[in-house]
Amino acid sequence: MVYVISWDDFVERSIHLFRASPQNTRYVMKYRHSDAKLVLKVTDDKQCLKYKTDQAQDAKKMEKLNNIFFTLMARGPEADITEVTGKEQTAQPAKRGRGRKQ
Repeated sequence: MVYVISWDDFVERSIHLFRASPQNTRYVMKYRHSDAKLVLKVTDDKQCLKYKTDQAQDAKKMEKLNNIFFTLMARGPEADITEVTGKEQTAQPAKRGRGRKQ
């Protein structure tokens, strides 16, 4: 078991691992209050990816990863996760309405 240092690398490799073997992949979160450490583990029994952090700000990142896995599990491994990751191809400018000014 090797800890992945980069969060982006961990997410990318975890998604790839899940898509390669969705029936056998497990995702585990473990928090140790005494050490104030959060450990995330994704495994398919052949390959194991782990990420460890003690930063409170990483909780938001973990929440996004949970949403990605929920989407992949509910919609299937080939689901489009761009709306979950927030990585959109192009941003559209806001349209202005023709309403009256008040």
